[in-house]
Amino acid sequence: MKISLKILLLTLAFSVVAKAEIINHKLPNKLIPTYAHNVEVSEDVACTFHITPNHNPKVGKSSLAWFALTRKGGKSIPFSQCNCQLNVYAEPRNSDSKPIMNPELKGINTEQYRDIPGAEIIFPKAGVYDLEIIGSAKDGTSFKPFKFNYSVTVTGG
Repeated sequence: MKISLKILLLTLAFSVVAKAEIINHKLPNKLIPTYAHNVEVSEDVACTFHITPNHNPKVGKSSLAWFALTRKGGKSIPFSQCNCQLNVYAEPRNSDSKPIMNPELKGINTEQYRDIPGAEIIFPKAGVYDLEIIGSAKDGTSFKPFKFNYSVTVTGG
């Protein structure tokens, strides 16, 4: 799996907090990097995404999805300073598809992160889902509005 140098540099420029954490797995004579957390960048905000358990949610079981938001320069964006909304779409979808759910986001503490947006999600059936988090600064100026999309594959219970 190749990592674009530009994306890697952008991620590192935001902060160590918003970096992708890499776990290396050995396969016969190969070292393959895989990701424990997914990172995206939009304008001046970076987002580290994770869903339990281990990016492998199960049908009918509660999964915690969380989003660590970081400003350019590495400062964390607390949930309390963000107008955030989470939309969950079943895939495939088109431009006029409606979310199948809008889980309530709240400020959570997990791993090294404090007061970040997180939500409990129970997926209704196996398949691929698009988790879309959108947000803007409550003060209207401290960061630009953002939208991040993460693909999640849900397997049988």
